[in-house]
Amino acid sequence: MNIVETRLPGVLIVEPKVFGDERGFFMESWNRARFAEAGLDIDFVQDNHSRSRHVAEENIQQLG
Repeated sequence: MNIVETRLPGVLIVEPKVFGDERGFFMESWNRARFAEAGLDIDFVQDNHSRSRHVAEENIQQLG
């Protein structure tokens, strides 16, 4: 995860690392330790986001 400071006070750009392949992707959208290092000490532990192409393709086929 890359956290970039901006010219605006208190505004950061969060660039999560996205790990993807032909099946879909996974990314860690929140990590308490990394955000605390950037000065965001918020009581929220971790959040992940993933998407599976296989399931999405099956769902689309079922709707068609």
